Amino acid sequence: MKRQAKADRIGEILDDLYPKPPIPLDHTDPYTLLVAVALSAQTTDKKVNQVTPALFAAASSPEEMATLPPDEILGYIKEVGLAPTKARNLSTMAHQILDGPGEVIPDWEFLESLAGVGHKTASVVMAQSFGVPSFPVDTHIHRLASRWGLSAAKNVEQTERDLKAVFPKDTWNRRHLQIIFFGRDYCPARRHDLAGCEICSWSATKRRIADEAKPANRT
Repeated sequence: MKRQAKADRIGEILDDLYPKPPIPLDHTDPYTLLVAVALSAQTTDKKVNQVTPALFAAASSPEEMATLPPDEILGYIKEVGLAPTKARNLSTMAHQILDGPGEVIPDWEFLESLAGVGHKTASVVMAQSFGVPSFPVDTHIHRLASRWGLSAAKNVEQTERDLKAVFPKDTWNRRHLQIIFFGRDYCPARRHDLAGCEICSWSATKRRIADEAKPANRT
């Protein structure tokens, strides 16, 4: 099956399973989404959602965050991965926003200039807060795109380009969320039976199915 045909069929399955996928990170506006996404690097969304209520109670705006020293921010987020670095980044980010437009705006150059904000984080904010067609690709989407034969890329940047090429632009903002949810619910990285998966069973190559069924990949 050609790549485009795979993507079309996968899109139908995902739309059926997740017609309106929610944003998994709790937030109230573009700034709190930006903070939550920045905190989610090397940390589960569940853990981020556990620490942000207290953080946002203390500082839910750049103005409030800028008043907190990094050590105090760290106290709220110490359970997430890379917490010391993220605390410093949140402090710096708040000051950068206040020194610039004063709020989070839908501008790629501005977002990607902020401390701790890469292209993927900026893409999530652009897509989910401002409705700008974007296709954020994290390591999980990168893995599934490879498993499903939609991309042979070695990095997330090329995977993003490959996925944008096969999925219609008006689906990008929901499609990346759908792939994340499908991965969590049906297509985990380890101990996954590709032959019995609703998507992998026909989209993955026979070699991929066999390789992932080996004992070394089932531990």
